[in-house]
Amino acid sequence: MAVIKLKDIRHSYEENPEVDADWALKHMDVEWQDGGAYALLGPSGCGKTTLLNIISGLLTPSHGDVWFNDLNVTNQPADTRNIAQVFQFPVVYDTMTVYDNLAFPLRNRKIDEKIIDARVNDIARMLDLEHRLKERASGLTADGKQKISLGRGLVREDVNAILFDEPLTVIDPHLKWQLRSKLKELHGRVGATMIYVTHDQTEALTFADQVVVMYDGQVVQIGTPIELFEQPKHTFVGHFIGSPGMNVMKCQIDQGKAIVAGHQITNVNNQAASDQLTEIGVRPEFIKFSKNGMAVDIIKVNDVGRHSIVESKIGNHDLKIMVPEGQPIPSDGAHVIFDEAYTGFYVDGWLQERG
Repeated sequence: MAVIKLKDIRHSYEENPEVDADWALKHMDVEWQDGGAYALLGPSGCGKTTLLNIISGLLTPSHGDVWFNDLNVTNQPADTRNIAQVFQFPVVYDTMTVYDNLAFPLRNRKIDEKIIDARVNDIARMLDLEHRLKERASGLTADGKQKISLGRGLVREDVNAILFDEPLTVIDPHLKWQLRSKLKELHGRVGATMIYVTHDQTEALTFADQVVVMYDGQVVQIGTPIELFEQPKHTFVGHFIGSPGMNVMKCQIDQGKAIVAGHQITNVNNQAASDQLTEIGVRPEFIKFSKNGMAVDIIKVNDVGRHSIVESKIGNHDLKIMVPEGQPIPSDGAHVIFDEAYTGFYVDGWLQERG
């Protein structure tokens, strides 16, 4: 296993990139700790798979270096990096048995058959495949085949990291939760560095100890699920994580105060230039109805079980408020207050220190 460091990484699929849009990956420095469980989260096209392929050696970055511990592996081919990679669609040998599929990576490395047998049976038990070891892989369902792909990534003990590229895409929805939980359990037992690529926030937040959020070829925040939820460093993180996402409203700055619809929201450092976009962000969970505060017009109430989502307006801004089950919702003359500890001030999308 290894600490993986990406230093000043940039990548373009263009021969001569000239403008910002030509870069699939913009400048980034990321460090993945040995034995960590990471998720690489972002929408399609943000650069997740490109970044994963740079780590594995399937792609050489246009600029920057990849380090495994103290070794620069930027120009080393994939087969020398001791990386296991599990792809979006299961890669199995249908004519082989489940056992032989799991044993294949070890036999390629001339491992002793007794060690192979012990390792294959151990991994099969972890993945609930022990009763199918003698069956041909061709008879398995898509989720069974993907379990084999996962097992082939886990069976080796010499890997620097195991990379998962949207591994649950082809899995039936009711089985995804089981496999997500199984992967989390396996990480605790195997101890290998795992990097899990997904566009699904639920997958990312339930698997990873640290989530790397990507947007438009950039890493915009790295943090625990709680950090991403409570202190999003970019408005994209606020939008993308949470259901519903963070309320983001344009604001004006007046003498160090952020003003929304005529209401002073918070103190800010008045550093934004006139051509910069200034916004206030607050999650629906951190807004409460109050006898005083800012007047809002309630448009609609959606009962979603243990809480209600109240759609409202503050001036011309849409505002969603999350109300726990059983708490009253005013029918008219409603006022709200924001929890200032969880209210962010953003300039051109990025969180700023408040005054």
